[in-house]
Amino acid sequence: MKNLINTKYFLLGLALLIGLLIGWFLKPSTRLVPEESSKHESAKEDLVYTCSMHPQIRKNEEGDCPICGMDLIPLASINSQLDPQAISMSATALQLAQVATIKVGTDAATKTLRLNGKVQADERLSFTQSSHIPGRIEELSLNFTGEFMRKGQTIAKVYSPALVSAQEELLEAFKLREDQPALFLAAKERLKNWKLSDAQVEDIINSKKSIERFPILANVSGYVEKKMVKLGDYIKQGDALYQIVDLSKVWVLFDVYEADLAWIEQGDSLRFSLPSLADKNYKTVISYIDPLINPKTRVAQARVSVSNLDLKLKPEMLAQGLVQAETANKSAVIVIPKSAIMWTGKSSVVYVMDRSQGLVNFKMRRISLGVELGDSYVIESGLKAGEEIAVNGTFSIDAAAQLAGKPSMMNPEGGAASQGHNHDMPSARSKDIEVSLSAPQRKAMKPLFEAYFKMKEALVVDDFNAAKKAGLKIQSALSGLASVNFEGESQDLWQGYVSKLKNNTEHLAHYENIEALRQGFLKISRSLISISENFKPLSDTVYVQHCPMADSYKGADWLSMDEAVLNPYFGQSMISCGSVTSIID
Repeated sequence: MKNLINTKYFLLGLALLIGLLIGWFLKPSTRLVPEESSKHESAKEDLVYTCSMHPQIRKNEEGDCPICGMDLIPLASINSQLDPQAISMSATALQLAQVATIKVGTDAATKTLRLNGKVQADERLSFTQSSHIPGRIEELSLNFTGEFMRKGQTIAKVYSPALVSAQEELLEAFKLREDQPALFLAAKERLKNWKLSDAQVEDIINSKKSIERFPILANVSGYVEKKMVKLGDYIKQGDALYQIVDLSKVWVLFDVYEADLAWIEQGDSLRFSLPSLADKNYKTVISYIDPLINPKTRVAQARVSVSNLDLKLKPEMLAQGLVQAETANKSAVIVIPKSAIMWTGKSSVVYVMDRSQGLVNFKMRRISLGVELGDSYVIESGLKAGEEIAVNGTFSIDAAAQLAGKPSMMNPEGGAASQGHNHDMPSARSKDIEVSLSAPQRKAMKPLFEAYFKMKEALVVDDFNAAKKAGLKIQSALSGLASVNFEGESQDLWQGYVSKLKNNTEHLAHYENIEALRQGFLKISRSLISISENFKPLSDTVYVQHCPMADSYKGADWLSMDEAVLNPYFGQSMISCGSVTSIID
């Protein structure tokens, strides 16, 4: 029995040992796998996932965009940034954001000018057909505008008592020609003064009777542009009968805007076509450019002269012309397409691409713009030939850079974007104090805000004189605020605003340009926004609007009675830049 028990324990121990050995072999390596897993998890943590359509979405794991439901894509590996100022984008992100790039090169600065024009009659081929004899019109051969007149054609017949008398004198002098030859010659010359030819004079002598309805012959060939008489009219010698134009050669007059005059010269080649003759193109040269600009349209006219023997070109037809213009400096310059530029004025930005260690990095670069070339710009500084820049998807790149705290158009210095706006309150925030105004107090403040909104409207349309005039009205309106008084802390706050407004408007009269006025308007806006938030002086809804690019990218606010954004800090150059940040009811 004892041996049997020993054998049982032996077999149990052996089974336990075999199980431990099998478990040890089947167990994953504790040395390699955790390390690889750790690396994998670390890499995943480094990846930032975003939406190609909504780059403000940033997550540390894959998934769907909470806005549009698209798959999130890896934006960049945080630990792989080679340049702390650059933004990296994966190949997938580039594709979904439709980013396209080009290499910067040099080329001649050429600009395609598209000109609109009209066909006009050649003024040198316009004539007036007049009558060389006085009398009554008995017959008209040309009866409507547009009828063709041939040179030498009888265009009218005139009964002229004076001419009948002169013919009778000629016939009498002809009978006395041998005795009084001088009288005969004088009678002939008198008829020739009425533009009668030698043949007509001989016909009168041979017929031995005067012509009562005398023919008027056409001096030139052309089309009747204007009929100036009717049958039965009495006319004097020299009166106009018809306005005649020869259309065998015509002008085409093209409008050239003031800004394009520097690009166009007399002798430049010009191609043009007409919508009514789509199958035909014309090539000619500019023969003349007006020395004066039309004060109403702000254009000068460039003229080309075109042969029109087939009469297909008719006055008042519309024409579209193209001129390939070059700058006076024929040397090669750096030219980039407009789509690459994030425009902030003459000093704008582009994104320069760099490929390093398999990564695609974009870094914002400030550039100085030269002349505009239609769809492109000459670059004065900031880029070199051979560099690669983004020409499509630039706003997606800028949004990603801004969200990542990298330098961007909206945040040139990089770093986290500041939230909220400093309204320049002297001693309290808008939510600390709210004062209920009386009707007289509101009335006293009304001229101040009316002048402010007029100044804002003038700055929106870049009207320096009107803006300055409104600013001076703000200054004068401050004197009417002496009657506005409050109690306790509210009075201290109010006096602080009034004092600051007086300081901010003190030098308005000396400002000599609109940029200085805009800086003054910025300071005035800060105080008036704070007054609006604390004292609610306006019965209507007022909108606080913000432009992040104003004041050298520091951002600036203003008040508006309308929700639509009309930017007073940039005016017409960036009229809609900004957004509503708060509403004061």
